[in-house]
Amino acid sequence: MTEMTEATKQEKGCCAPTCCNEPEGHVKEAHPREAVEERVQAVRERYGRIAEGAVSGCCGGTSGCATSESAVSLGIGYDARDLAQVPVEANLGLGCGAPLGFLALRPGETVLDLGSGPGLDVFLAAREVGPGGRVIGVDMTPAMLERARANAAKIGLSHVEFREGRLEALPVESGSIDAVTSNCVINLVPDKRAVFAEVARVLRPGGRVVISDILLRGRLPEAVEKDLLAYVGCVSGAMRQEEYFALVGAAGLEKVEVLRDVDYVAGLIESAPDEVRALEARTGIQREVVVGRVRSVTFRALKPAR
Repeated sequence: MTEMTEATKQEKGCCAPTCCNEPEGHVKEAHPREAVEERVQAVRERYGRIAEGAVSGCCGGTSGCATSESAVSLGIGYDARDLAQVPVEANLGLGCGAPLGFLALRPGETVLDLGSGPGLDVFLAAREVGPGGRVIGVDMTPAMLERARANAAKIGLSHVEFREGRLEALPVESGSIDAVTSNCVINLVPDKRAVFAEVARVLRPGGRVVISDILLRGRLPEAVEKDLLAYVGCVSGAMRQEEYFALVGAAGLEKVEVLRDVDYVAGLIESAPDEVRALEARTGIQREVVVGRVRSVTFRALKPAR
């Protein structure tokens, strides 16, 4: 029998010490490369189960959300009129911001969505660039890609495409993209330096990026940083803001501008209190220690024209 990851054990209710060999959500010590791949696989499994409807997407819990996916999306900045234009199956409440509202897309442009999930931002972007434009979504989870392609077929969009791939090695031609977006995904990738290098590679000169992501203001307690479920839930995978933006600049992107900055944990306490209580119980860290440190940040950056 294939051994379950800790995240899968949690979702199946395998949480008691008599059931699991390791503390709940704890990442076992491993070779650095093995640890990276373990986390990547945990994210793939988690989001595959969300795509299949086995677990809830809007707050990371196993027993459903107190609020609907639509309410979550409205709360992080999406417009109700825009959400009404896309299939309800495309909205799983997975974001932490609404980056497209800041991207100022124009008809005929080519757009890339990193970690496109069921296709929400792809479909919204497709409406803005029109049939003369093109929108590509990249995701590493087969179940998400299947759901996104079914959604595209449902609404008859021919100028969108979903490709399977990792963000550290994008299946996209160099210099072919006008605008890049991503919503609460890059924080889940261990090698963020590689992601931004790829973003710079695929952008045309003068191209732009608007991304919403989870960033840190200060360090997280070690117990939270090592918690696998906090990682796939978008908390412990986050990087300090100054280090994150240093990687953006090192990739050759410039004029970084923060457009939105809100307290992610404070919002989580309101929308998903059970998840916060579970994190406290697993790690022994009280919420007051992390409130204010975990931020939902939307920012813009540009690739130099020359």
